[in-house]
Amino acid sequence: MPILHLVDLVLVMSVNPGFGGQVFLDYTLEKVKKLKEIKDENGYNFLIEIDGGINNDNIMKIKDAGCDIIVAGTAVFGSKDIIKTTTELKTKL
Repeated sequence: MPILHLVDLVLVMSVNPGFGGQVFLDYTLEKVKKLKEIKDENGYNFLIEIDGGINNDNIMKIKDAGCDIIVAGTAVFGSKDIIKTTTELKTKL
């Protein structure tokens, strides 16, 4: 990718953008893995961020794929206890 050496962050949308509460699209993990591979092979410094459908069930495989930043919206703000949910997500990282 001829521009990745110029960027600070790459955002991978793991849902179809538009509204919250969507289901995580598993195939986006391949994009993350490929970005991580390119980053490591070339010594690039960009961060990899993912946004959409993040929850307790998938956060570990997202981290393991190589994400640096994970955005969890509905999982946190749709929960009954935001602090508890946030803590649970953080402990898995």
